[in-house]
Amino acid sequence: MARLALLTSGGDAPGMNACIRAVVRAAAFEGMEVVGIRRGFQGLVEGDAIPMTVRSVGNIIQQGGTCLGTSRYPDFHKPEYRRQAIDFLKHSEIDYLVNIGGDGTFRGSAAMVEQGWEKVVGVPASIDNDVWGSDYTIGFDTAVNTALDAIDKIRDTAESHERLFFVEVMGRDAGFIALEAGIAGGATDILVPEIPQDIDGLCKELTRGFRAGRRSSIIVVAEGETPGGAYEIAKKVKECSGMDSRICVLGHIQRGGTPTARDRVLASKLGVAAVDALVNGQYGVAIGERKCDTTYTPFRETFEKKKNLEQDLIRALRVLSK
Repeated sequence: MARLALLTSGGDAPGMNACIRAVVRAAAFEGMEVVGIRRGFQGLVEGDAIPMTVRSVGNIIQQGGTCLGTSRYPDFHKPEYRRQAIDFLKHSEIDYLVNIGGDGTFRGSAAMVEQGWEKVVGVPASIDNDVWGSDYTIGFDTAVNTALDAIDKIRDTAESHERLFFVEVMGRDAGFIALEAGIAGGATDILVPEIPQDIDGLCKELTRGFRAGRRSSIIVVAEGETPGGAYEIAKKVKECSGMDSRICVLGHIQRGGTPTARDRVLASKLGVAAVDALVNGQYGVAIGERKCDTTYTPFRETFEKKKNLEQDLIRALRVLSK
């Protein structure tokens, strides 16, 4: 009987449990034994594994986080640690490996392939949505809706006090959460690393808007060094326009919570597709979805190619924020 191992690695994302459930049940459907690796690549190196069955993944589809745990494990960049992981898989008579995660997970997966472990596929799970090869990653939709709920609440107090608010959302080097949550929340402007920022222009627009009778403004800012984070942007706006503001950093609240229906369905679809790919001899790829079709992207392409923001959304932002 074939044996399959799976793990979740890197930052957690809502829907990871739904994907774990799908992989375990799809593998059982194919007659495989399943082993869960706890704490990501660190657990793989240390041999921290548990048996998993259809029953062990019952009642987890609605839960955030990951029942297997996760970690960021820099040592996995070193060949000797990857060799320990591969030796563990061979010693445990594991035939296949499914890695659920984002950019760092796929970098580690690519390195495993290049070091001799070929029978591995990945499933993109990251709230950042910055993985090439899939229109959406597991967890992104939930993160956007979490941010949107916060923006809606902040709007109430912004209107009551006639204030300018800066809302910082996660995204590291990518502005996907900021763009979608900002458009859905009716933000006055959205600052993301992919679009050069004009602080003077922003100040003029804010001043013009308040003078014309606007009661409040919400600016959504993607975290990171570019464009500088909410505190840095607010400071520059204060210096430029003299306008006071309030700042709300949403932080890790965007990682948790019950996954949306969209994330549960995507996780279920990609989890089943991952097992199908292994059964059909398709290795060394990340499973994704583009225009509702399942895709198979070589690991290196997922992080070497740049995923761009949707141009139609950028156009909508420029039109609707005036």
